[in-house]
Amino acid sequence: MALSWWFILTGASVGGDMGGMAMGPPPFGAIVLMWWVMMAAMMLPSAAPAILLYARVRQMRRAERSVAQTWVFLVGYLILWLVFSLLAAAAQQVVAGQSMAIESTAAKGSLLIVAGAYQLSPLKSACLGECRAPAQFISRYWRPGWTGALRLGLLHGAYCVGCCWALMLLLFVGGVMNLLWVVALAAIVAAEKLVPHGQWLARLTGITLIAWGVALLLF
Repeated sequence: MALSWWFILTGASVGGDMGGMAMGPPPFGAIVLMWWVMMAAMMLPSAAPAILLYARVRQMRRAERSVAQTWVFLVGYLILWLVFSLLAAAAQQVVAGQSMAIESTAAKGSLLIVAGAYQLSPLKSACLGECRAPAQFISRYWRPGWTGALRLGLLHGAYCVGCCWALMLLLFVGGVMNLLWVVALAAIVAAEKLVPHGQWLARLTGITLIAWGVALLLF
């Protein structure tokens, strides 16, 4: 996680440009890697309770060979964000290009409204509920062996992507490598998952995003 934030801090600027962008379009693989590292930096802090809890369970059951290493769970989690990164990189090439941000005010307003509406949706609430209760999640979906740990990580990653994908797409509004925007979104995600009554913060964020989007479209 520290390396991920180092990458963001050294590669990002407030203006949203990444070193070397002016030299020409980066290869698709580099864009995917950029998104994946950025997602790891933004999402692992809020996923830490589940990861640490898995490690604690493994320590308590260390005599059982059927309990896989914690890194297997983490790999499963990161695989889902790699899938998201592939899709986000493809979307960036279509809608943002080298500017790394949407330029159309109408498109920005529409994306803000879509993200805000998702924040208020039942699917968002369901995914957020799983992310906010790591003990219940691990107890419910626990399976032995490395395949069980990988499955558990994949499921947790799926719920996490389901919870946060719309917020992550807002990077196209502020700039994909805009440091202030990255930090703000990471803080919102962490607060939703970790602070008491975070589900209400998610709804407040949704209402704010919708209002912001409508304002951009009208004014």
